[in-house]
Amino acid sequence: MGKIVLVTGAARQLGGRFVRRVQRDPGVKRVIAVDAVAPGHQLGDAEFVLADIRQSAITRVLAEHSVDTVVHLDVSAKASGAGGRTTVKETNVIGTMQLLGACQKSPTVQRLVVKSSTNVYGSAPRDPAVFTETTTPKALPSGGFAKDAVEVEGYVRGFARRRPDVAVCVLRFANILGPSPDSPLADYLALPVLPTVFGYDPRLQFVHEDDVVDVLEIAAREPRRGTLNSGTFNIAGDGVLLLSQCARRLGRPTVPVLLPAVTWVGSALRTVGMTDFSPEQIRLLTHGRVVSTVQMRETLGFRPKFTTAQTFAEFARSRGPGLLPPERVSRAVGRLAELPLGVERAGTTHSTHGAR
Repeated sequence: MGKIVLVTGAARQLGGRFVRRVQRDPGVKRVIAVDAVAPGHQLGDAEFVLADIRQSAITRVLAEHSVDTVVHLDVSAKASGAGGRTTVKETNVIGTMQLLGACQKSPTVQRLVVKSSTNVYGSAPRDPAVFTETTTPKALPSGGFAKDAVEVEGYVRGFARRRPDVAVCVLRFANILGPSPDSPLADYLALPVLPTVFGYDPRLQFVHEDDVVDVLEIAAREPRRGTLNSGTFNIAGDGVLLLSQCARRLGRPTVPVLLPAVTWVGSALRTVGMTDFSPEQIRLLTHGRVVSTVQMRETLGFRPKFTTAQTFAEFARSRGPGLLPPERVSRAVGRLAELPLGVERAGTTHSTHGAR
């Protein structure tokens, strides 16, 4: 790993965790933590610089500290301080442009790691069953954080062409969960009752917070023998979960809503501040999304400690019990599944005749 590491988004929980982790590497001389707001957590021995990456001052920060490794974590669906969607978009897109411009001018920068998202693939009815890193989406995201991520990756590819001497790694994370997640999907899953799209049961993938920090450390240092940490990689835990399974494991009842009315429900939830039920999240909860992690394992050489199911179990434990005990829900669903179809029909017919 480079001796001087700059980390953006240090005020976020994920950024703070990585800043504390990277200091343990014996090859790291200094860590520069950057954010537009002061962090509410400890950063160890890192030097915190209060700076907005949307401003040109980030160029001075890189130059003053002779930074050789940049880990860009300030790409997110939620604002870390005051501000709404406009502030988030400006930080994601304009902030990334300013940061890449500063990196391009810096003669010392040797490695760039960018936090991205599998949201870049979108969610559409004609999507493939599994996305690889080279799959072209059927429909590009038209707005929200997903569009931000697409634009960010476009700027990163342009930077990589202009500075081929810099090793560039883009990590497309699936939905990040764990004991202390900070995302719109986590807010949605924390609702006492989950509104779902009638007739759809999407497949979802998750990646644990601990695995996120582990893979960021791998991406930020020199590659191990037999691996390559330059390029674009999907990062997710093994396996998938259906939304209905997630609801049962949380003990949350679901309320199926007809697709035309889902947008209205989402607007209502945003208005009362319960969750950012954005159009892109509605599409995810309609069609789902699953990505291949072959390159993560075979090229990057990273194997997550947590599967999708284990990650979700950690999240569920941190949320506490729902309205319905998960054990009772699972037993009830199991008993219904064991009913022979013929017996079920016979019972229904008998009940009907009795009513007559």
